[in-house]
Amino acid sequence: MKLSDLQTPCLILDKSRVERNCARMSARAAALGIALRPHMKTGKSAEIAKIATAGQTDQTGKTGGVTVSTLAEAEYLFEHGFADIVYAVIIPPSKLDRAAALTAQGADLKILIDSVEVAEAIAAHPGSHAALIEIDCGEHRTGVDQDNDRLIAIARILDRSPRSRLAGVMTHAGHSYHGRAPEDMQAVASAERDAAVAAAELIRSDGIDCPIVSVGSTPTALYADHLEGVTEMRPGVYTLGDLFQAGIGSHGMDDIAASVVASVISHNKARGTLILDAGGIALSKDRSTEALGKDGDMGFGLLSDLETGKPLHGLTIRGTHQEHGEVHLPDPALYETLPIGARVRVLPNHVCMTVAAYENYEVFEEGSDEIIARWDRRNGW
Repeated sequence: MKLSDLQTPCLILDKSRVERNCARMSARAAALGIALRPHMKTGKSAEIAKIATAGQTDQTGKTGGVTVSTLAEAEYLFEHGFADIVYAVIIPPSKLDRAAALTAQGADLKILIDSVEVAEAIAAHPGSHAALIEIDCGEHRTGVDQDNDRLIAIARILDRSPRSRLAGVMTHAGHSYHGRAPEDMQAVASAERDAAVAAAELIRSDGIDCPIVSVGSTPTALYADHLEGVTEMRPGVYTLGDLFQAGIGSHGMDDIAASVVASVISHNKARGTLILDAGGIALSKDRSTEALGKDGDMGFGLLSDLETGKPLHGLTIRGTHQEHGEVHLPDPALYETLPIGARVRVLPNHVCMTVAAYENYEVFEEGSDEIIARWDRRNGW
């Protein structure tokens, strides 16, 4: 099967680009002297996880550690041989049974908390848990301040627990996405590092072990000047890349590995538009590149050539309906370039959101239009 044979809309993946992206981040982690625990919330695929952890091992010599955003991802990756897992979303007490069941099967699962209430629920739970305390380093989503009394209170509860333990601290500088220059990202990376290290030192000063000090986002992983005192980093979107990350300089346009194949289904020459069969569901309605300004705004996705992946005349999807994507054509001659039935790739604004609509990747290699594999994904929670 070739790219041109695929039913549309369809999610495709350039394996060559994934391998390059992952090799580059692995080299970056090695240069910083810390472990790389790739976040699989983007790829949600065991095959991508294998590439992202190539050459890395956990303390037992097994496949390197991964990060997930759902217990469904954790269960799926454990089934595929990944035992060392950080579940990097605050866990409610209602999910402790499910987490404990995975640990009982042999997973080294670390769960995330930021409250005394959940710490107490963990301490009272009949299962065994390893918990990380989330530190708020500036994103102000979840987490506790690095010097908050609640931090020590949570650590003490876990330290006294008969079956569970404190595994360490972690933080996530999601606000690094607001940076537009290397110095912006470097400043956020420094704050992220300092917050995590300070929290770990405060816990240790109370006589409690704090082995893991975890940080992570793609921009801060790339722009941190050093990560002294940190044990691991957890970037994720770098594996597949997207238009927003390209826009802020995390990678190049030629590093975007995942895209959506769509077909031209209608021309409206009176309005100067054409319609694709990929709309809000197939592409997501994420408009993250809008924040990059007029020159960086890619609408709901950037059209590129099906065979080469090169952008097509700067065309972007300017409007979406559930199953329709509207493209405005500045030149009527483009109707001949993109006749009804023509197929294009659409590069995503925020790849994590775009790929979430699909159960599989149709995989090819750069420079070829042959589909070489179909890789599954684990959606849901």
